[in-house]
Amino acid sequence: MGRTHHASRVIAAPPATVYDALLDRESLEAWLPPDGMRGSIEQWDPRPGGGFRMVLTYLDPTDSPGKTSDATDVVDVAFADLMPPTRVVQRAVFEADDPSYAGTMTMTWDLTAADAGTEVTVTATDVPPGIDQAAHEAGIASSLANLASYVEAAD
Repeated sequence: MGRTHHASRVIAAPPATVYDALLDRESLEAWLPPDGMRGSIEQWDPRPGGGFRMVLTYLDPTDSPGKTSDATDVVDVAFADLMPPTRVVQRAVFEADDPSYAGTMTMTWDLTAADAGTEVTVTATDVPPGIDQAAHEAGIASSLANLASYVEAAD
């Protein structure tokens, strides 16, 4: 597919704290869903080769129909690589009948120590053609803002 989307943010917390929030089930459920959604994790195996299944539900699906159903996006995520505290690589597959959402998208979360905390850069590669770039990058930015609020409040 070759489509790549990016977003980044500096978070006022050390890399280890941010990394831990990427690998904690309750943390992910709290911060990963972008604005306008809520999430629940149905399966959880936080190790290389493991992964999770997340159900994202639109709070108002009127203008944002889901990939899996009118109100949901269901995604199976495998942990392809875990390098504490600097990188998490995920392979995500959406459950969808529409072939424009088919394929495996790789999400790489790079964590770099910065003066003000941690620069988190998310790179999505092989993004399925049905996923709009502007909406996806806004969603990633929203998740990063949620992550910042979550870990900064705890730190």
